Amino acid sequence: MSTAAVTASEHLIDPEIADFLKLWPIRDLSPTSLAAARALLQEIVTAQFDAMGADRADSDMTREERVIPGGKGQPDVRAVIHRPVGDAITPGYFHVHGGGYVMGAPEFTDSRDRAVVTRHGCTVISPAYRLAPETKFPGAVEDCYLALKWFHENARALGVDPDCIIVGGESAGGGLAAALTVLVRDRGEIPIAGQLLAYPMLDDRTGSTVQPGRFSGEFLWTAAENRFGWASLLPCPPGSDNVSPYAAAARTTDMAGLPPTYILTGALDLFLDENMDFIRRLIHAGVPAGLTVYPGAYHAFDLAGETRLGRAFAADYDEAMIWLLTRPKTAS
Repeated sequence: MSTAAVTASEHLIDPEIADFLKLWPIRDLSPTSLAAARALLQEIVTAQFDAMGADRADSDMTREERVIPGGKGQPDVRAVIHRPVGDAITPGYFHVHGGGYVMGAPEFTDSRDRAVVTRHGCTVISPAYRLAPETKFPGAVEDCYLALKWFHENARALGVDPDCIIVGGESAGGGLAAALTVLVRDRGEIPIAGQLLAYPMLDDRTGSTVQPGRFSGEFLWTAAENRFGWASLLPCPPGSDNVSPYAAAARTTDMAGLPPTYILTGALDLFLDENMDFIRRLIHAGVPAGLTVYPGAYHAFDLAGETRLGRAFAADYDEAMIWLLTRPKTAS
């Protein structure tokens, strides 16, 4: 999450979001700086989401924590659940937090989860998956699979329609949600109605064996930080030939049978090319899919608050959520 001293893309940044970069003093993410970065990122992200969480009605929802029992040698997984008050059956949203696979917690996005409950009447669950480098692949995706399977199996008890559960997340959370969706398809145990991914971290090759565009990834999440994140997660160097699609969803060769997908990303984001390519391949495989690219937007630009781009992102996020939640359940 560093800002380069000399950049090619600074003049392309939308002026309304330029000042937000000053809030991100984290530079040169590394094993020695990781602990401090985790604490600082938690503080900044929580403050930003809380500042944007005004249009919520907490009295109309509940928040609880559950510990989902592990099995077959897996540890338990803590999860945070937000749901509307009342007896109505709701859609389900399985929300995976971001943080480069090395940072973050479900509390990262409490305010966004509350907003989804308020605006869409969803029951939202967010798992506390194990972070890298303490836990390598497949720990995080297996934690998410365990939590998603529990969510589906207990849907009726939670007041959730088990046939209307979508998955999603931001940055590494979006990448993990996409990898989870590939794993779910291949195991064939859980139906997923769709996935909503914000600037997802999908491809370990970006910044290692595949170089990003000249104007991509100079702010908030750089190629160097991407290499660190993937190197922390993977048991092999980023860009290696044997990386699993259950770790990096862009490694999926067969896109058929994946659920309807929508991605929102920035024109200056390091992940722009991999996000566009992922949607292109889904469309070519016959999967309903769409993409919105925001001009002048760097990684995680929506956290900059009440700006024109932030409002556009929020509106498009809501529209994509509605599109996924209201699609016929038989669609694939």
